[in-house]
Amino acid sequence: MSDARDPREGDPPRSASAAPGAPSLDVTILVVDDERSNVESLEKIFSREGMRVLAAYDARSALDILRQHRVHVVLTDLMMPGITGLELLRAVKQVSPEVEVVLMTAFGSVEAAVSAMRDGAYDFVEKPLRRLAIVKSVKKAAERQRLVAENRSLKQEIKLLSRREIVGNSPALRRVVEVCSQAAPSQATVLVLGESGTGKELLARSVHDRSGRARGPFVAVNCAAIPETILESELFGHERGSFTGAVARKEGRFARAAGGTLFLDEIGELTPQVQVKLLRVLQEGEYEPVGGEPTKADVRVVAATNRDLTAEVQAGRFREDLFYRLNVIAVTAPPLRARREDIPLLVDHFLLMYCAKNGKAKPSVARGAMEALLDYPWPGNVRELENVIERAVVLSRSDTISEADLPDNLAETKAPLARTLEFPIGTPLSEIEHRVIRETLRHAKGDKSVAAQLLGISTRTIYRKLDGVTDDA
Repeated sequence: MSDARDPREGDPPRSASAAPGAPSLDVTILVVDDERSNVESLEKIFSREGMRVLAAYDARSALDILRQHRVHVVLTDLMMPGITGLELLRAVKQVSPEVEVVLMTAFGSVEAAVSAMRDGAYDFVEKPLRRLAIVKSVKKAAERQRLVAENRSLKQEIKLLSRREIVGNSPALRRVVEVCSQAAPSQATVLVLGESGTGKELLARSVHDRSGRARGPFVAVNCAAIPETILESELFGHERGSFTGAVARKEGRFARAAGGTLFLDEIGELTPQVQVKLLRVLQEGEYEPVGGEPTKADVRVVAATNRDLTAEVQAGRFREDLFYRLNVIAVTAPPLRARREDIPLLVDHFLLMYCAKNGKAKPSVARGAMEALLDYPWPGNVRELENVIERAVVLSRSDTISEADLPDNLAETKAPLARTLEFPIGTPLSEIEHRVIRETLRHAKGDKSVAAQLLGISTRTIYRKLDGVTDDA
């Protein structure tokens, strides 16, 4: 099979562009064979098919080309002097796992080719080569490579879109995020309060991501989801034989979170016994695995609950000293009804996420549907809104989400119009103005002229005060 010339290092890689008049395909094929006549023949075949062809006469040169050029398919001879086609296959999968490999094999080497396919080869073709067979095999390999690359790209996009992030720009949300950002660099315990579905874990993650422990693990524990009988073991771990059924040593969540942040969700559900052990961690910086010795705790604790812990303390269900240890920095995640101006942003975010997951083009939202979303009181908060948008994406049959794509209860239940507004002392005047104007606009069903008359100001003043906030705000 060897050519009279010495086809070793030093031979420059050959490249052939698509033949004039051939349909251009965005496919680059690397042909590897120590027999030059075969390479030249294959160059002509694939150039006529509109492919870009790179050529190498040994495996080492082929790997050099692979590192320097974007290649979709490698077509290589199986039996070559030096590094064989099988060894090249394994090297290709190390250098560029996404590249498909098609093997050319002489009659009698089919068993070796089948073995190579177990190592990741896409296909093999027998020599003497038939033009139709080799072109069909390479085209199918290129199509597979494209589909795998697209699938990988889509998964990455979905991963990025699915990554939970704090979405919104309302004053109520901005204040909470600012406090979390200020608290993050410290080692202080943070207590996140708020209703279910308001994004308490997102706030906890934001504290972790902005802290000096960001490179460490973020370990989340839902204290309400773990049975009381094993909660202590789950948090602190246990030694082998420490209790019936403890057949092996188990690492607890505190150990897994070492160097990072431990997020204790639904902390109001802790049993009195676990509350005592958690208090020791916060006071002494150490914990005891069940049946074990005291262990240093290298974690930052962030806790969350939808319960009123002050009332729980007064009722004797939650330790007062633990409450004060947890309540060093407290923030309250605002309910969605207190940040309605964020609803359009959240809708857009969830549309992108679930359209990507379901392979659909992002639809627009009809005005009536958006008004229904803005008027609904959202007892389930952002989590409920997310579920509604996912449902709409799945069920919608057009490029516009209408009221018909929303659950019936959204149209039936309207948010009550505010008759009075309350503001904590110290609320910025600009925020008070914004909220008064927004609630008056809701009362006037978006009519700025009516709202201006009710407020005793000009329509121009409403535009200026809202500074770009739309009628839907």
